[in-house]
Amino acid sequence: MGIGMSILFKNAKIVTMNEQREIIQGDLLVDGSQIAAVGGVIEQPADQVIDLHGDLLIPGLIQTHIHLCQTLFRGQADDLELLDWLKFKIWPLEGGHDPESLYDSALLGIGELFLGGTTTIVDMETVHHTEQAFEAILSSGLRALTGKVMMDDPNGDIPPSLQETTEASLQESVDLYEKYHGKGNGRLEVAFTPRFVISCTDTLLKEISQIAREKNAFVHTHASENRGEIQVVESTRGMRNIIYLEKVGLTGPKLILAHCIWLDEAEKEILIQSKTRISHCPSSNLKLASGIAPIPELIKRGAEISLAADGAPCNNNLDGFREMRHAALIQKPLHGPTVMPAQKVFELATLGGARAIGHEQDLGSLEVGKKADLAVVSLQGLHTWPNEHVDVYSQLVYQANSSDVRLTMVDGQIVMQDRQLLTIDVPRLKSSSTRSLNRIMQRVGLG
Repeated sequence: MGIGMSILFKNAKIVTMNEQREIIQGDLLVDGSQIAAVGGVIEQPADQVIDLHGDLLIPGLIQTHIHLCQTLFRGQADDLELLDWLKFKIWPLEGGHDPESLYDSALLGIGELFLGGTTTIVDMETVHHTEQAFEAILSSGLRALTGKVMMDDPNGDIPPSLQETTEASLQESVDLYEKYHGKGNGRLEVAFTPRFVISCTDTLLKEISQIAREKNAFVHTHASENRGEIQVVESTRGMRNIIYLEKVGLTGPKLILAHCIWLDEAEKEILIQSKTRISHCPSSNLKLASGIAPIPELIKRGAEISLAADGAPCNNNLDGFREMRHAALIQKPLHGPTVMPAQKVFELATLGGARAIGHEQDLGSLEVGKKADLAVVSLQGLHTWPNEHVDVYSQLVYQANSSDVRLTMVDGQIVMQDRQLLTIDVPRLKSSSTRSLNRIMQRVGLG
């Protein structure tokens, strides 16, 4: 399908996520990269007509914390505690990447995301070869806010393969921003992505704060995921994580923080007042036994929350439907069955993600003038049957699987249809990524 075509979806059940949260039976017209009409019978001619036979049309899912560079390492670092997981497995593996392996890893993750109806991610790459991941994003059609990971603190147990100077880290990040930000019809945006406080110097974080402000760019990092991490931050910085991030000038609506599990009252207040974006990664937090973030309380107090799967080695799936289900379920034993209702969770996975990246005006809902980022979800399976007299949000959050997605569109381009990826050569990718993993394992001595 060429860019700039018109596509008419007929006979859909449209989960709009508009202000009234309307569920509309009818048609939806995409013209170029935008939604041109929603609802009712649309008679306008189109280049392509797709009859959905009553399937759900939903906004594309937005996941606000992914590591495409780690997809190749799925299953390589299971059943470990966070800091061990990083030092003994993930950092050495990331340091073993070559340009081709990083491209394969990114493409592998993107394919999985498309098959599960995710259209936009906030991504964090590794120290080297970041351009390769950007090229994978551009060639596949994904929408992403992404950046090169920054790790300049030589005292943080970082392997030599990932060590970099403060100057080089900043220069390379700025160069990537200048070269790639806004590419792909605006689908690729570049952020500054320091890994976390432990692996960054004061100088680096203060410089990032200043540069990001000058460029009006986003900053994306991890914070308060694990109690061991917080102890290290307190011993090296003399204060807790969020207090420190505020001190170096990073908190605010342009900061996206992954996790935020272990927060004291002062830290919660900073995040809420500053409108810092929080990316909740429930499956990753369960698997690494990091804990359960206080999401219901944060939502009630007005915090900005979105959802994500994190990287494949600490979750093993990049599945937005599993994240929605987990986000709802893990809070209920703690706070009762009525907490985190399905509609609220679906909102976090769509509009919450759009707000996190400053795109609530053109993403996160199916409305005229917004970007044509959407997914078709079939409810024909026995696990979603009967599909009458059932709340649609309950179906999406508690019943549907990513394998129920039968079409994914980003920026008006169909990237997956009938479970087939249209912008990725899957057989080539499978053989190439296997070779890439073998090279890395040999290189880092884990093979």
